Amino acid sequence: MKVLSVVGARPQFVKLAPIAHEAARRGVEHTIVHTGQHYDPMLSDVFFEDLKIPAPAVHLGVGSGSHGRQTGQMLAALDDVLETHVPDWVLVYGDTNSTLAATLAAVKQHVPVAHLEAGLRSFNRRMPEEHNRVLTDHAADLLLAPTQGAMDHLAAEGLAARSVLVGDVMTDVLLRVRDLVAGTVPPLLAEQSLEPGGYYLATIHRAESTDDPARLAAIVESLARLDAPTVLLAHPRLVARARDAGIPLEQGALRPHAPLPYPQLVAAATHARGVVTDSGGLQKEAFLLRTPCTTVRTETEWVETVELGWNALTEPGPELVAAAQRPRPADTDAAPYGDGASAARALDALAAAQ
Repeated sequence: MKVLSVVGARPQFVKLAPIAHEAARRGVEHTIVHTGQHYDPMLSDVFFEDLKIPAPAVHLGVGSGSHGRQTGQMLAALDDVLETHVPDWVLVYGDTNSTLAATLAAVKQHVPVAHLEAGLRSFNRRMPEEHNRVLTDHAADLLLAPTQGAMDHLAAEGLAARSVLVGDVMTDVLLRVRDLVAGTVPPLLAEQSLEPGGYYLATIHRAESTDDPARLAAIVESLARLDAPTVLLAHPRLVARARDAGIPLEQGALRPHAPLPYPQLVAAATHARGVVTDSGGLQKEAFLLRTPCTTVRTETEWVETVELGWNALTEPGPELVAAAQRPRPADTDAAPYGDGASAARALDALAAAQ
């Protein structure tokens, strides 16, 4: 079986890691294509190194741009890649422009497509990611769902016949990395003179958070008012938008910092009093680490984190400050995102559907 994985952004590299390791263990011919959607080394190269992922066989080098321009450049470049490698499956991950472009390119060449992390829905059609995931699910041949809720969404859209519940591959890698860093003190703490449980960790990067200067200013001001040092892992998009809008990222409790390698991110989140984010992946990672999360959005794809009390959805302002400083929720043994063996089930599903 020949599998071609197409990735381009930080969350996809994390999901790719257990798939790459399981493919190698089984002797599956696995080709990695990096679109270049995330081109900053701290959001790209370092993940391959830290997670022991083989170097991409193809790097498209697309870089940033408008949604249409970026997706179109990927789509055009992937035509030649598919003709050269002739895979049995194109495996796409999550909800980025890379995911949609690879799906369209494969469908046009009649190459089967499997979507890992299928069935997630925010039901917010203002989000580019929502369009990407819905379009991908309806075009793909095999839908690999991370949760029962995702399976339910797919069934409601008439896609049950090509859906398989495999669990969440991010759980696979998160649990492994959590165990590797257990008992270590994150370098961030010494660097920033922080105490375990005495700081917040924040990430803000989505277009709806960064591209409206008034909303971005409100988010930054809210984070600055928290009652403990707040390390803001500043994605290049955030840095550029804040600079253009004249919004200082270093104010009040805020301490801007470059993005962290994944093991350091896991360690920093483990020791944080809480996480504040607009990221989908970090909400779930915080839950798996049992670190309270506050999400600066009105909806989430990971509803289980909210239902179990470990995630609060909020808008910027006093509501965000209160939510981030809320008491720690009750402990839970719930495991809605799988048992750490999702990559094996995903490859089983690909082999069974050949």
